[in-house]
Amino acid sequence: MRERIKRHQVSFQNAFTGLWYALTTQPNFIIHFVAAAFVLLLAYFVHLSSIEVVLLVFAILFVFCAEFINTALESMVDLITTEWRQEAKVAKDVSAAMVLITAFGAVLIGILIFGSHL
Repeated sequence: MRERIKRHQVSFQNAFTGLWYALTTQPNFIIHFVAAAFVLLLAYFVHLSSIEVVLLVFAILFVFCAEFINTALESMVDLITTEWRQEAKVAKDVSAAMVLITAFGAVLIGILIFGSHL
């Protein structure tokens, strides 16, 4: 049992290390983080319903997950090859497009939710 707890502790430490890496090295993640904080503060001040807040939180988490996947994929591509290759460019571009689309989706959700309250 003690060994199991230690493995989970190491997993959490690794996860927080990844979070810290994203926050300290990825400028776009910081922008998403600040935008999310602003949205949640605004949600508090305009007294959104619980379901509206849940939808916003899901949209925010979706963007964060896309940003994490993008960062991981870009790092993996850089590990595999340091030379310019069309396949590496495609992987990075598509990954960046994933973040862009999720961010646009989150903005649209925000507009739809906040539109009637502002």
